[in-house]
Amino acid sequence: MASDLICPNCETVYEAGPSEPWRCSCGSALEFTERPHPQGDPLPLQSLDTTEGLWTFFEFLPIEKHVTFHEGFTPLVDAPDWDAEFKLEYVFPTGSFKDRGATTTLSRAVELGVKRVIEDSSGNAGAAIATYAARAGLEADIYVPADVKQSKLMAIQRADARPVRVEGSRQDVTDACIEAVEAGEGWYASHAWNPAFYAGTMTFAFEIAAQQGWTVPDAVVLPIGHGTLFLGAYRGFSLLNEAGIVDGMPRLLGAQAAGHAPIVDRLGGRTIDEDGEGTDIADGIKIEKPAREDEILRAIEETGGDAIALGADPIETALDRLHRGGFYVEPTCAVAPAALEQYRDDDVLEADADVVVPLTGSGLKTL
Repeated sequence: MASDLICPNCETVYEAGPSEPWRCSCGSALEFTERPHPQGDPLPLQSLDTTEGLWTFFEFLPIEKHVTFHEGFTPLVDAPDWDAEFKLEYVFPTGSFKDRGATTTLSRAVELGVKRVIEDSSGNAGAAIATYAARAGLEADIYVPADVKQSKLMAIQRADARPVRVEGSRQDVTDACIEAVEAGEGWYASHAWNPAFYAGTMTFAFEIAAQQGWTVPDAVVLPIGHGTLFLGAYRGFSLLNEAGIVDGMPRLLGAQAAGHAPIVDRLGGRTIDEDGEGTDIADGIKIEKPAREDEILRAIEETGGDAIALGADPIETALDRLHRGGFYVEPTCAVAPAALEQYRDDDVLEADADVVVPLTGSGLKTL
């Protein structure tokens, strides 16, 4: 039976079903009433059957597996030139970490008997939702910016989803999508609002812990747009602590693009931007109003984390360095490695700190 939803703000409970709301009437994001986690000691990585990918951690998930390509358990590789480990999230079926949330979100849609899903995206989440909707045999409308990259548009179209191109800002895309949802045109498979998406992204933390012998790194440096992977990491490591599997939380250090840095602005943090004009190079995180902004800020505070914003120069330098090192990623992906260098320069991270950085999207999607 599908888990009901609850508002953590006013505690209103909503019954699971294809007509369930996409947020509470009070305006807050919803969560699952169930918060499962396993009992007992975990198996060492070499004894885990990881053939089901991220669904290896089904005991943590309030969703049954229905739609999957056995995605997950992305490689965690040494990056000695960066004094860090990179988690290669760009090797997912659609080329980005968004597949983590797509498999759980579309599995939830199948549980509820949904016929059509609707999503808004700058590209990666839309491609993931479209692909997994195709796998599930569901119709999908994907709202995207009018200037969406052609490679991402083609990924949506070839999965037989319907792209809806919207002129204006990224927020205009979201507004148009929500208008369609509220008009009853489909179930909102939102990577920003839907709790099913975060059930998938929190497996990122489970995998890191398993790959590090059920320990946690000192810090994880992540990009922040809507914060789907950032909050997924926070939720995942929190659950591991609740289950007694690990002891301690990594510091969560955020990275945003100059000119599109609402979290940094709220924190009164640093922006490294030589031109002072901001940058549009990281189109995947051009989010002016994160849906779960207060949750992101709380995760930063509770883990002793931080957030900084970077202009075009350090991002482009990091991107070039990644490519020359064999990591063929898209520009948005370079924001977190660029931030890693800045955090070190600022002595936020000690030289010998155990740091993990996700590489979130494939460079093949920039073609």
